[in-house]
Amino acid sequence: MSDLITADLVLLDENLGDTRFDVIAKLAEAVVKAGRATDFEQLYAAAEARESKTDTGIPGGIAIPHCRSAAVTEPTLAMARPNPAVSFGAKDGPADLIFFIAAPDGADQAHLKLLSTLARSLMKKSFTAALREASSADEVVDLVNGALGVGEKKAEAKPAEAAHAAPAAAEKEAPKASESAPAVKKIVAVTACPTGIAHTYMAADALKYAAEELGYDLKVETQGSSGNETLSQADIDAADAVIFAVSVNVRDRNRFAGKPFVESPVKRGIDEPKKMIAEALAEAENPNGARVAAAASTSDDSAGASEGAWGSRIYKAVMTGISYMIPFVAAGGILVALGFVFEAITMPNLGDVDTKAILGSATLFNLGDVHWTLYLGAVLQTIGGFGLSLMVPALAAYIAYGLAQRPGIAPGFIAGSVALAVNAGFLGGIVGGILAGLIAYALGTLKLPRWLGSMMPVVITPLVTSLVTGLAMYLLLGAPLAWVMTTLQNWLTSMSGGSALLLGLILGAMMASDLGGPINKAAYLFATAGLSSGATVNQEIMAAVIISGMVPPLAMALATTLRPKLFSEAERENGKAAWLLGASFISEGAIPFASADPARVIPSTIVGGALAGAISMSAHVASPAPHGGIWIIGLAQNPLMFFVAVLAGTVLSALVYVVLKSMGARSKASA
Repeated sequence: MSDLITADLVLLDENLGDTRFDVIAKLAEAVVKAGRATDFEQLYAAAEARESKTDTGIPGGIAIPHCRSAAVTEPTLAMARPNPAVSFGAKDGPADLIFFIAAPDGADQAHLKLLSTLARSLMKKSFTAALREASSADEVVDLVNGALGVGEKKAEAKPAEAAHAAPAAAEKEAPKASESAPAVKKIVAVTACPTGIAHTYMAADALKYAAEELGYDLKVETQGSSGNETLSQADIDAADAVIFAVSVNVRDRNRFAGKPFVESPVKRGIDEPKKMIAEALAEAENPNGARVAAAASTSDDSAGASEGAWGSRIYKAVMTGISYMIPFVAAGGILVALGFVFEAITMPNLGDVDTKAILGSATLFNLGDVHWTLYLGAVLQTIGGFGLSLMVPALAAYIAYGLAQRPGIAPGFIAGSVALAVNAGFLGGIVGGILAGLIAYALGTLKLPRWLGSMMPVVITPLVTSLVTGLAMYLLLGAPLAWVMTTLQNWLTSMSGGSALLLGLILGAMMASDLGGPINKAAYLFATAGLSSGATVNQEIMAAVIISGMVPPLAMALATTLRPKLFSEAERENGKAAWLLGASFISEGAIPFASADPARVIPSTIVGGALAGAISMSAHVASPAPHGGIWIIGLAQNPLMFFVAVLAGTVLSALVYVVLKSMGARSKASA
C-alpha cells in the first residue's frame, strides 16, 4: 500500500490565493503533478462540486476539502499551510491547516480507514499544534504518518491510540466511582456526510468528546465509507435522546421511531456538539418535543423523510416536486414542439386539421389523403401531450413524496389529477401535494397494532389520504384555486407593450438571481404552467425564461475570455465549460463563480438576465419547447431576436462583472 502523503504533496507558508477554490485548485494541481490523478479538470470539478454543497472548514483553523473522482488513481492526501489563511466557512475564522483528500471512485477500505483516522486526529489540539510548528514538508509527512500509525513513525502512534482509548477506559471505570450517583443520560447519534470519508468521523468524535466532558454516555453510528460503527437496537432502546448529524438520509431510520431527537447537517456536529447534545436532551424532557416518526415503509425509502422545522420541510418537498416534474415538462414539451414543426411543413397547404381527426382517419400503413409529415406531427403532439398532462400530477405526487416518502406518491398523483380536473393548475398541484403529504405523514406516525400497521403503507394510508385530499380539492379548494389560475391566465393574455416589457424584466431577474435555486425554479414553474394551452403569450413567457436562464453561465464564460488575467486557472477552466452549459439552458453552470464571489456575480447576472427577458418579451419571441437552450432556437418564433436577447444579456452581464472584478483587484493592490 503506497503512502497517502509525500513531501511533494505538502505546500507550506505560500500565498495560495484569496478563496477556498484557489487553494483547492493548487492542491488538486499538486495531486496531478505527483502522478496520483490523471486529469486536473476532472479532479478539480469534483472537489469544487463537493465544496459548493457544504463548507468544509471546522473550528480551530482547519479545513478538509475532499472528493471522489475517477481521475484519482490512488487515495491521496495533500496538505497546505497557506499564508495568509483562507476562509473555508468555519465560524471562528479562516483556515491555516488544509488537508485535501482525493479518493478514487472505488477506493479500498484500508485506505479509506486511514483517511478517516487522519480526520479524527485533526480533532486533537496536540496534533494540529505540531503541524503548525513543523518547519519542513518532510516533518509534516512524518507527523501525519505517525497519526496514521504507518511508516517509520508507527511507534509514535501508540500514545495517540492510548489517548483515544482513554475515554473508553474512563467510561468503564466511571460507574464504579459513582454507583450512588443519578443515572447518566444516554444518547445515541448517527453521523453521515455525502462523501463519507472525513466529516462523518470527525462529527462522531466531536460528539463523543463533548459528551464525555459533559458527563453523558453517548454512542455513535457512523454511516460512512471506511467501515461503519453500528448501534445495537438495545443501545437505541435505552437511549434518552437521538442526535442525527447528517447531510444525507439516515439509513434504517425506523429503528429510532418514537425517540426524542434533533437533526442538523453533519458539519454542525463538528462545530457545535455541545449545543446539539443540549438540544436533544431538551427535546427528551419536553412532552411535546420532536420525536422520530415511524416511517410507513422500510429500507432507504423510509429513511429519507426530512425532519426539522415544518416550513423548511414543506419548502424542500416543493423543490423535490419541481425537480421530479421538470423531466415530464421537458420531454413532453419538446415532443409537442417537434410535432408543431412537422405539422407546419404541410399545414399551410392543408389548412387546420384536428389532431384527433388525423389519427382517427389515418394509420402508419394507410395514410389515405394525410401527408406523412402531418401524421407524424400529430403523433408527436399526442405523445408529448401525455407528458405535459402528467406535469401537475407528478408535481403533486413528488411534493407528497418529499413529506411522507412512498406512502405519499399515490395520493399525490390523485390530488394532482383532481387539480387538473377542477382547472386549479399548478397551484392546485402544489396545494394538493402538500395536503396529501401532510395527511400521509400524520397517518404514518400513528402507533398501531402490528397486524394493522403492516397494512398502512399499501392500503390504508393511500386510501384515506386520497379520499380526504380528493374531497377537499373537489369540494373546498378547487373553486378558489381555479379562480386564481383563471385570473392569472386572463392577466397574462391581456399583457402587451409596456406590461410585457415589465414582465420580461421581472422574469429575467428571477431566472438569473439564484442560478437554479427556489427563485429561479418559481419563474420556470410559472412559465411551464400554461405552456400546454398553446397560447402565444405563454410561449412568449417560456422563451423569456429560457433566454434569461442562459445568460449567467454564458456571461461568466465571456468574462473569463475577455479578461483572463482577472481569473485563476481553475476559473478559466470553469469558464470554458460554462459555454456549453449556458447554451444548453443550465443556469447552474455559473454556480462555481457565484459561490466564490457572490457579491459581484449575482448583481451582474441579474442585470443581464433582466435585459434579456425584456428584449425577448418586447420582441414577442415565443418557444413551444420548455427546455433546450440554443438547441431549440429552430422551434422558436422570431429566432433572430432570440439570439439578440441572449447576446445582449450575456454581454451586459459579462461587462458588469469584469468592471466589478477589476475594481476589486485594484482595491486589493492598493491596500
